[in-house]
Amino acid sequence: MISAQDDLFGHQLPTTFDHVSSSDPAWVERYWYCGHRVPDGDVVLDLGFGLYPNRNVMDCFAGVTCEGVQTNFRGSRRLRGNPLATQVGPLSVQVLEGLRRHRLVLEPNESGLAFDLEFEASTHPHEEEPHFRRRNGRVTEDMVRMGQFGRLRGWLDVRGRRIEVTPQSWWAQRDHSWGIRVEMRTDETSPPVMQYPPFLFMWGQLQFEDCGIHLYLQERAPGQTFYLSGEIVSPLSEPPRKRSRITGFSQQMTWADDPLGQSLQAARLELALEDGSTRSLELDMMPARYFLKGGLYGGLNGWAHGDDRGPLHIACDQWRLDDPQARRLARTLSDHVARARMDGKTGWGIVEYGVGKGYPAYEQVQAHPAI
Repeated sequence: MISAQDDLFGHQLPTTFDHVSSSDPAWVERYWYCGHRVPDGDVVLDLGFGLYPNRNVMDCFAGVTCEGVQTNFRGSRRLRGNPLATQVGPLSVQVLEGLRRHRLVLEPNESGLAFDLEFEASTHPHEEEPHFRRRNGRVTEDMVRMGQFGRLRGWLDVRGRRIEVTPQSWWAQRDHSWGIRVEMRTDETSPPVMQYPPFLFMWGQLQFEDCGIHLYLQERAPGQTFYLSGEIVSPLSEPPRKRSRITGFSQQMTWADDPLGQSLQAARLELALEDGSTRSLELDMMPARYFLKGGLYGGLNGWAHGDDRGPLHIACDQWRLDDPQARRLARTLSDHVARARMDGKTGWGIVEYGVGKGYPAYEQVQAHPAI
C-alpha cells in the first residue's frame, strides 16, 4: 500500500516502501536505543522497535533498571493500515533529523514508566561488517547494522520518580539494522531452544569526549575469531577518521562472584587498528544493567519477536534483580553499563557479553546460560 514514505526519493524496488526485497519471514528492521546516567552508572534505559513486513507485525519495548528493579514495557501491533509509522500504543520514535536528532516518547501507561527524550548524535555513524551465513544451503542471515553515539535530554519517570535528563549526565548509543536475521530462541517455555557451539561474544559501545569505540567480537576459543567488526569514530565536529577500523584484538576478562548468572566485573582489551597502531582499553562494570529478555530477545513466556499478537497488545512487568527466579528468567544477555579507560581518558557506554558452554576459558561462569 502507498504510504507517506512513497512521496520521497529512495525506492529500491518497483513497489511501495512497505515491501522488501525478500519474502523470508525472518526479514526484520530494528531500532535500538540505550542511555545511562554518568558518572554513577546507576540508571539505564533501553528501547527498541522491530518491523516485520512479511509477518504484518511491528513490536517494541522500553525499560529502565533503577535501584535494582527492572521495569519493562512491551507492545505489538499489526502493520497494515499504518505500515511504517514507528509507534505501538504509547511508545513512539520520530526521526527529527537523520543521523542527528531523534525523539523517543513513552506516554503514561500501566507499566509505571514514561519519558519524553531527544537523542542528539555526538559522533559520526559506524557501519558494521556484513553479517552473512548459510545453513544447509539456505541463507539464514543477511543483515547490515549501523551504530552511533549521542546524548539524551528531556525527562524520565520511573514509578513516580521523575529524573531530569541532560546531555551532560546522560550518554547514549543507538543502532539501526535491517535484513534477514537469525532467530534467537532461548525461551524454555516455547521449545525448541537453540543449541550453540562453544563461543565468547562481546558487543561494546563506548564513548569518550573525543571519540567513540564500536566493537563486536566473537570467538570459538581464545584467538580463534569467527567475527570481528569495530571502529574508532570521531565527533561530528571533526572529519571522519581514516584507517580506524579494528583489525585484531586480545581479551582478558574478570568475572564477578555472582551465584545467579554471568556477570562481568572488568575486562582488558588490546585492539589493533587498520593504520598499524594499537590501543589498550580497560573496562569496569557499573551497577545498572538492563536484561534484554525484558524486550523479548530470545522470546519470553511464549512470545517471540515478530509474533502476531493481534491489532494491539501491551504487556508490562517488574523484576527485582536480586530475586533468583527473576534472574533465571532474565538469563545473561544485557546492556551492562561500563566505565572505560583508554589513552588516559575516561568514557562510558554499555557492553553485552556471554560465554557459551565448552569455551576453553572462564569455566567458572559456564554453568549459567550465555544468552
